[in-house]
Order: sequence, then structure tokens, then C-alpha cells
Amino acid sequence: MSNDDHYGGGDVGGTGQTRTRLPDSPSDPYGTPRRTPRASRGLVTVVGVVVLLVAAIAFANQSSDSPGGDTASDKPPTTTSTAPTGTAPVTTKTAGIPKGFAHDEQGAQSAAANYATVMGSDGMFKKDARHAITDSVYTPEAANRLKEPQDSAYSAAFLSKLGLDANGNPPQGNTFISRTVPVGTRVDSYSATTAKVSVWATGLIGMSGEKSTDPVRTTWKTWTFELAWSGEDWKVTADSQQDGPAPVPGDVAASSADDISKATKEFGGFTYAR
Repeated sequence: MSNDDHYGGGDVGGTGQTRTRLPDSPSDPYGTPRRTPRASRGLVTVVGVVVLLVAAIAFANQSSDSPGGDTASDKPPTTTSTAPTGTAPVTTKTAGIPKGFAHDEQGAQSAAANYATVMGSDGMFKKDARHAITDSVYTPEAANRLKEPQDSAYSAAFLSKLGLDANGNPPQGNTFISRTVPVGTRVDSYSATTAKVSVWATGLIGMSGEKSTDPVRTTWKTWTFELAWSGEDWKVTADSQQDGPAPVPGDVAASSADDISKATKEFGGFTYAR
């Protein structure tokens, strides 16, 4: 809205106005030509650029570190639930499975991330390895309750659909791949004895081989763990999964089966901290 509109478009400004609209008539009694619309638009553009430039300079000055400034601006940023802290999650492992997580929120998040990794590994497709994993990550009560349903879920028919035999082994010359890679963790609830932690993770699953009918593909899951402080460690009492969030697929060309098999053998996994 222009000043002309604001003041009703009158010919003479009232008291306190900073702009007076002059007559359109050529016989202007004051001898002052009216500013053309083009000149007004040019002035507005220049003023707008100057305002943006000043704002940008002010923002840059606020973001820079300056000695002797406000002490509040010198404080490190508050970490989020997925920001790395550098704190070591555990100091010991059993059969490659981390244990001895800290009795705090970070420890619960680290436990959930590492449990998602091992529970999403190819070891879950072999009965003996699956039972060992279940005994390690679940509370004793939950482990005893879940082993039989798990064995039923990983049936010979299910394994066959993935190209595996009844014992969870791939055909000769093929490599079965199942990996889970945590992207971030979120504390849904926490107390000294229980915690609920969700893990956003991507994964790889499929059969790598020349004649594979189930090529290795990526997955995106959110895995939610209900944890209890049991035996001086965080243990799982229940868990659930849901698909996503999933990003738009990238434009990287798919690798050959040989490259995928080779990478799986050459690149090991990690112990995950918060």
C-alpha cells in the first residue's frame, strides 16, 4: 500500500505527513513535477536491497566467534537426540555383541542402536546364532518367550523364499546379505529402570549371485525397543518395526553381484554410540 492509498489519495497532505501528493495538472502551482512510477519503483528496489544486505551482515556478525562477546553465545550448542557425543558406548563384548551399556539415556540409545544391528544381521537366519543373539539382547523372560515364535517365523518355507536352505545357508557361489545400519535414535520415554527407544535405520537384504532371483536391496525401518535395566545392563523386553521414513532413491547405478559380495566381506560393521 502506497502513502497515497494510505492517506486516501487526497491532493494535499495533512499534518505530520512526510509526502504530499501534487496535482496531476501541467499547471502545477508549485512548479514541482510529480515523481514517475518508474522512479518510485527504482527507489523501492534499492531500499529493499539495502535492507537485505544489512540483515545479512547482522546475521553473519551474530554467527561469528568474537572474543569478549556475550558469554551466552560462547556456549556449545545443545546436542540433539541424534548428535554424536564421542562417549564410548561399551567396553566389552560377548560373541561380538556389545554389552555393559551406561545406565543413562545415552546408554539406552546406544544399546538400542547396537541391538538393531545384531538383530538385523544374517545371524538371525540360522537357529543356533539366532538363539545366541536372543539370549544376549533380551531379558531372560523375554528370550524364553520369544525363541519358539522366532523359530516358527524363520521356517524352512520362509528361508526358501530368500533362497536359503532349511539351515539358513545360501547356495554355493552365492552370498546372503542382511545388514542393519542405524541412522539415528530417539528416546520416546526414559526412567532409571525402563526406556523406550526408536532407531531409524537403513539396511541391506538379499542374495548376491549371478543366478539370484532376490538381488540385494535397501530398506528403511524404524525399530522401536522397550528396554529394561536388567543384570546391570539394558535388555530388550519387546520390540516392533514399521517402514520408513524413506528418502528418495539416489541416482547411483547398482553394482554387480560380485562387487556387492566383495564389499560385504571386506567392510566390517561398527559398535554404535548415541
